[in-house]
Amino acid sequence: MSEDAVQGESATALDPDEEKRVVEEESLNAATTHEVIRRQGRKELERTAAALAWSGIAAGLSMGLSLVAQAVISAAMPDSPHRAIVTSFGYSAGFLAVILGSQQLFTENTLTPIVPFMTERTPAMFGKVLKLWGVVLLANLVGGLLFSEAIAHAQFLAPAARDAADAIARESLEPSSRDLFIRAIGSGWMIALMVWMLPAAGGATPFVVVVMTWLVSAAGLPHVVVGSIELFYLAARDLTSLPAGVIHYLLPVLAGNLLGGTTLVAALNHAQVATDSRAATK
Repeated sequence: MSEDAVQGESATALDPDEEKRVVEEESLNAATTHEVIRRQGRKELERTAAALAWSGIAAGLSMGLSLVAQAVISAAMPDSPHRAIVTSFGYSAGFLAVILGSQQLFTENTLTPIVPFMTERTPAMFGKVLKLWGVVLLANLVGGLLFSEAIAHAQFLAPAARDAADAIARESLEPSSRDLFIRAIGSGWMIALMVWMLPAAGGATPFVVVVMTWLVSAAGLPHVVVGSIELFYLAARDLTSLPAGVIHYLLPVLAGNLLGGTTLVAALNHAQVATDSRAATK
């Protein structure tokens, strides 16, 4: 029996449910992911500024859970070489709340609105991207500021957890601005890559979020929203200067996250899909 005949016999042996699963698995390619994200991005770009702002404030509040969870875990852990690795799992708490709660987080938006912009590069579309970025980033910072003030002044954390939060936040601000910028490119890339992976994740979405965000924390890569909460928290407790922190930490991390998210994921992944499309039309 020829090889083609064997392959044909194997294909006809599949029942309808098995054939459906094969088709679904084949459809999970770069072009499909690109289209899913493009449509998501279009929807986000059409939302009103008020809707984006409320969702962004909610995300800023939710991201405060990352600092709280890390502080609680760290306070309960003995002093050991593995302490930071285990504590980093708490970093995922805020991201899980934001993603599963469908809230607007700035670093996710370094990917989703860029994909439709790459397919429709017009001044109007670029203006929508800038509006979305500006509203969501500002709203995230406002939500983060509110959360930071609350945990700094309202005895929200037990004394041991508060001390751990102090140490975690201080450690985040220790690197030089140059190092923060370079590391932030990595975290921007990883968060955008995580968003790119989610359409294919299905029921494994929480697992993907935990693994990717744990790695960001364990590798010491700064994130502009989580980092802003740590900065606001230290400033609220009079442990650092807010203006100096904005210049030393917030601006370099913002620039790095933008570069990592837009260039290394959105542009490159769009490029592979566009190249495949051009090749198919020849």
